[in-house]
Amino acid sequence: MSGRAVGLFAGIGGLELGLSEHGWDTELYCEIDTGAQAVLAARFPGADLHTDVTALRSLPSGIDLVTAGFPCQDLSQAGRTVGITGSRSGLVDEVFRLVKRKKGPRWLLLENVPFMLQLGRGAAMRHVTSALDEMGYRWAYRVVDARAFGLPQRRQRVLMLASRTEDPREVLFADDAGPADEGDPGDHPCGFYWTEGTRGLGWAVNAVPTLKGGSSLGIASPPAVRMLTGELVTPGIIGAERLQGFDPDWTRPALEVPGLRAGHRWKLVGNAVSTRMSSWVGDRLANPLPYNGSTDRPLKPGDAWPIAAWGQGGSAFRADLSTWPVQDRYEDLGGFLDDSKLLSARATAGFLRRVGMGSLRFVPGFLDDVTEHLDRMGGYPARAA
Repeated sequence: MSGRAVGLFAGIGGLELGLSEHGWDTELYCEIDTGAQAVLAARFPGADLHTDVTALRSLPSGIDLVTAGFPCQDLSQAGRTVGITGSRSGLVDEVFRLVKRKKGPRWLLLENVPFMLQLGRGAAMRHVTSALDEMGYRWAYRVVDARAFGLPQRRQRVLMLASRTEDPREVLFADDAGPADEGDPGDHPCGFYWTEGTRGLGWAVNAVPTLKGGSSLGIASPPAVRMLTGELVTPGIIGAERLQGFDPDWTRPALEVPGLRAGHRWKLVGNAVSTRMSSWVGDRLANPLPYNGSTDRPLKPGDAWPIAAWGQGGSAFRADLSTWPVQDRYEDLGGFLDDSKLLSARATAGFLRRVGMGSLRFVPGFLDDVTEHLDRMGGYPARAA
């Protein structure tokens, strides 16, 4: 199955690029970030580009699929966690407004952060599913990890698919491979956030933790990687693009926008959808498989939203699935670090000092490697970060 699509809150086109591999032609993009607009204009020439979803009066007629990676700032733990009614994340209602204006597309694909399931004791999900129920959609969602598609980034996202005419379970629930064994930390490079150290670390074996967008001022916030040699490095922007499934320099057109810092590219990449994740959805849209939901259990009022669920007409059901629908050939993290650089002495010293203020436990030898890296970089600077 393929057809004509519209991409709302399109970012740098991660959803749409992956879907295009399976015949979906996105003819209209809507995105307010000027850097992302430059990327979309360069990478999808000829497509209609709109800048403000609230000013978009209607969708083109005959659209088969609407995609929307609506803003997550009010939903994420890293953001303000205002909730689904926040000024940014509440823009999902603009998606529903546009879908209501016509008969509606065959498919609606939403994407957001897993914290959406917990926020307000599930209020965000109740808001979205209630809106879909009212419009007559059957919906299904699943938390999916980018590592399932071979990318060494531990990145989980909620994918929600809805349709009035089709069964979204045959797309999102058709596969379930279960997580792969992470392996021994001593045998692989391991990613972590050097900006943490007191309450969390984001430790990941042969992967980086979820890439972040960085600050609103365009200051990058890359993770660090402990190499097998004991050196600590940070991936460059090209490595980050590839960790999301994009071609190298996919976001370079953003540099042509006056006033944007180079670090803004990190924001664009950190907010993007992994292209391999959306490509998997595209593949399953073209090749749905029957789903046997005989073991699914009703969700009762007050129940926590699980990893996967589906519903229609006010009823919802839990599906016992993992975050790994497939186990594609895994790529070693070391292959994504060609443009990496050594973590500075200042950053390393700051990390060690934060570690000293907390009570986190670490794998054997990790802190020794950090200390030795600091020594190689010249020791504690006069003022640590």
